[in-house]
Amino acid sequence: MTGTAPTLAIESRKVEADLAGRGHAVIRNILDFQTCKSIAASYKDDNTRFRSRIAMARYNFGQGEYQYFDYPLPALVQTLREQFYEALAPIANHWHQQLGIESRWPRSLNDLLQQCHAAGQRRPTPLLLKYQQGDYNCLHQDLYGDIHFPLQVIIQLSAPGPDFQGGELMLVEQRPRMQSRGMVVNWNQGDAVVIPVSERPRRGTRGFHRAKMRHGVSELLSGERYTLGLIFHDAK
Repeated sequence: MTGTAPTLAIESRKVEADLAGRGHAVIRNILDFQTCKSIAASYKDDNTRFRSRIAMARYNFGQGEYQYFDYPLPALVQTLREQFYEALAPIANHWHQQLGIESRWPRSLNDLLQQCHAAGQRRPTPLLLKYQQGDYNCLHQDLYGDIHFPLQVIIQLSAPGPDFQGGELMLVEQRPRMQSRGMVVNWNQGDAVVIPVSERPRRGTRGFHRAKMRHGVSELLSGERYTLGLIFHDAK
């Protein structure tokens, strides 16, 4: 894997506004073409880069597969994980404030991981996902343990159109006393999308309440699709 992580210039106010209005926030052009291709190509590396490979069909998660990186993470993945966490932690803390939750998330990823490891969550969660024709991912939440940071990031490594058809990233929001709301993310190669891990605050007539959310991937119609997932809490 080659490529240097850029210094991220994330407009936190815009990200939080998009999360409040759309349930997700797209940040354009996080990685360039060559870096995307290099990360995707590392999926086939036969070394100790990954700790496990999951075939989705075996667990009824869908169709396709993904691999979790092992520690130490590749430098590029580590840097992206650290920079995104520092940008998103203030948003996560504002969500806690809106929902009346007293606890606050630490400012640095290292401090969060210390909390995870003390709670027995020691396995790294950043992952590479690979989809081929006919593959899909069922709606789910990436929790992994009692400690789960409320936001995660997915980076598109393949080009919609030239590399694959179909395979849309889908979000479904469960709304109290209303039908669920479905959303499809419009993004390109090198873009990142910030999504809730399991819920987000929504303003109602009596203040903020928790809206449950899940995400998945629709059936890939042709080609190959690779994405990089950045989950900030570790797993049991």
